[in-house]
Amino acid sequence: MTDRLRLGVDLGGTKTEIIALDEHGSALLRRRTPTPRDDYAATVAQIAALVRAAENELGRSGTVGIGIPGAESLVDGRIRNANSTWLNGRPLRADLEAALVRPVRLMNDANCFALSEATDGAGAGARSVFGVILGTGVGGGIVVEGRLWVGANAIAGEWGHNPLPGEHHRLPCWCGRRGCIESYLSGPALLAEHRREGGEAASVEEIVDRAEAGDAECAATLTRYEARLARALATVINLLDPQIIVLGGGLSNIRRLYENVPRLWTPHVFCDHVATRLLPNRHGDSSGVRGAAWLGAVVDQEHAHR
Repeated sequence: MTDRLRLGVDLGGTKTEIIALDEHGSALLRRRTPTPRDDYAATVAQIAALVRAAENELGRSGTVGIGIPGAESLVDGRIRNANSTWLNGRPLRADLEAALVRPVRLMNDANCFALSEATDGAGAGARSVFGVILGTGVGGGIVVEGRLWVGANAIAGEWGHNPLPGEHHRLPCWCGRRGCIESYLSGPALLAEHRREGGEAASVEEIVDRAEAGDAECAATLTRYEARLARALATVINLLDPQIIVLGGGLSNIRRLYENVPRLWTPHVFCDHVATRLLPNRHGDSSGVRGAAWLGAVVDQEHAHR
């Protein structure tokens, strides 16, 4: 690994963040700015300006990785499935490379999270890591031997739109399917489930606090959530058998998940002893942007430049 600067950008729906890492993973600079929603040209210009400003401040150039809330089409390189809808159908990587006059690595934000936690986070040193996002949506990424496993269709780790096993009432999902894991395990899904079962409107934090204080309805909501998360992750273990599963996103802050879910997934895993560990992330809301910065160092170049 060289001492070249590694720049990462996390392009979100409401904010865009840049970080600069040195060769040891220490943050040299970090900036956030509002994302110019619904304005593609302004979004490209903003990212380019952030990169140039960081390099001017630090006095050297660097590799650039971008985490996005969507994916690059393997057919034509245009963005697809982005909830920041003004990116969809646009050749974002090509436009950024033209603006910055250098190669740009582009990757789904869940993959960036997984890469960050596998490189120097909760999964550091493990041979296989499954990084999970439990937030507004449900996503994931796979890192094996320190490298992202992108897959033949660039959808490796996208477990959120597989059916949740063991559910008789298959909830509709925004993707057009029914019974998707995301429809049960996202933050909005947990809150909707709580209201459907008779609970009062509350935030996730309030539900957790009330459950700890003895509220039976809130405790029942979390118990149902844990059972579903355990079944969903058991399918990942049966298929990928990762050493470490790292949770990210807002729901990763529910501390009881790390004790209860591994106990609950055991009956659904096809072995007599489950060695997989479930861990909270190390880098918090910095993980995605850190993973974007590491893209320049470890992402498979063949996939990065498709």
